[in-house]
Amino acid sequence: MKRTFVILIVVAVILGLSQKSYASDPAQGTSIKSEKTEPGEEGGVPPISDPLQKYNRAFFKFNDKLYFWALKPVARGYGKVVPLRARLSVQNFFENVYAPVRIANCSFQCEFKEASIELSRFGVNTTLGIAGFFDPAKNWLHLNPPDKEDFGQTLGFYSQGSGFYLNLPFAGSTSLRDGIGSLVDMCIVPSIYVLIHYSSYYITAAKVLEAVNRTSLHLGEYEELKRAALDPYLSVRDAYNQHREHLIKK
Repeated sequence: MKRTFVILIVVAVILGLSQKSYASDPAQGTSIKSEKTEPGEEGGVPPISDPLQKYNRAFFKFNDKLYFWALKPVARGYGKVVPLRARLSVQNFFENVYAPVRIANCSFQCEFKEASIELSRFGVNTTLGIAGFFDPAKNWLHLNPPDKEDFGQTLGFYSQGSGFYLNLPFAGSTSLRDGIGSLVDMCIVPSIYVLIHYSSYYITAAKVLEAVNRTSLHLGEYEELKRAALDPYLSVRDAYNQHREHLIKK
């Protein structure tokens, strides 16, 4: 049990929940084009505390190099070999895996209609959608996915502040609140316990596949933000903070 708990912490903190591919981040290879801001222009959102900026900048630089030297080349090659339709199916599969997280957090926030939709989608896509690789819930039954919810948002819903900003190696942008939320969310995913039963390496392999697949669908977004930003670190930090606060206020 102790070994399982340690593995959950390592996976959640180092690799993060990939469903949180919000915000421009070299660790995610993605960006929010509609919400990009220059440093200090956060659209009325209070700036996030950054007392560990020295270390965060070092990890940001590490993630930036990792993206350009490893993740991007692998994702580009993967994208040339695997057709777009197949990559979208892989994305659907991982979205379905995290459905219990969204169901639980919708319920925690008293969004019972959204929770019932998520539950229905999970049941339909797991069965008729062949483990979630396809989305008959949306395509056949017109059950469109609600806004994604996670435990970091749940804490924000109950007025818990974000705490301070963190940029973690491999995982990228998070905050104290969202880091704790990721730990809780990871414990809600049933498949984690199945994979741990066999080998923790399966979890790492699954997360690497998820990251490569996601990056292959978003190539060029991080590069675009980096070209436009005066200080990429500050732009990534502020975009992350603004986007998370926007999700909480929805």
